[in-house]
Amino acid sequence: MKLPPHSHLVVIGDSVTDCNRARPVGEGNSDALGDGYVSEINALLLAAYPARAVRITNMGISGNTVRDLAARWETDVLALKPDWLSVMIGINDVWRHFDAFRKSEAVPPEEFARTYGILLARARPRLQGLVLMTPYYLEPLKADPMRRRMDDFGAIVRQLAAAHDALLVDTQAAFDRILAHHPSTVLSADRVHPNRMGHMILARAFLDAVDYAWAPAAQDR
Repeated sequence: MKLPPHSHLVVIGDSVTDCNRARPVGEGNSDALGDGYVSEINALLLAAYPARAVRITNMGISGNTVRDLAARWETDVLALKPDWLSVMIGINDVWRHFDAFRKSEAVPPEEFARTYGILLARARPRLQGLVLMTPYYLEPLKADPMRRRMDDFGAIVRQLAAAHDALLVDTQAAFDRILAHHPSTVLSADRVHPNRMGHMILARAFLDAVDYAWAPAAQDR
């Protein structure tokens, strides 16, 4: 597995990451990590790789866009001195384009790419590893306007991952695999915020990217 022993992983993003994590810093017991995919990742790492003792900090904040990440990047990422960083942002950046009451908060794709790229450039030299998770929309119809825009932002994240030597987690592809067989209501009530099954899919996609194995080498057990 790519996460080294005793490494520190910081996970940052919006409400999908936040999931009621502890404030001001989501770290400590399992409740401190919230009730979403970050907690699932922590549990699965402990179950299969107890000897690695990976430390996880959840710094997600509900409602965040890439602009919000920029405002708190120094305190909530760089100051925590992570060895590994995982970022999932973009859902609200897109969603605001379709929200009649909050359209002023919508982030254009050019601004999203530019701001995100600046943040990654500041962090990458300090990191052992970087994971970028695409935004997603739980809508199987690719012609749907919000799904189409979300795919555009996902493509930007893919480009940023290549430019900054990051592992890419294609969350949309992970969900599409399920949506090929089940309606979106199996995963979410609003096509954005996942239920427990949805969070497990996110956790699995992340762990696949870092080469997690259910039967790790003897020294990791």
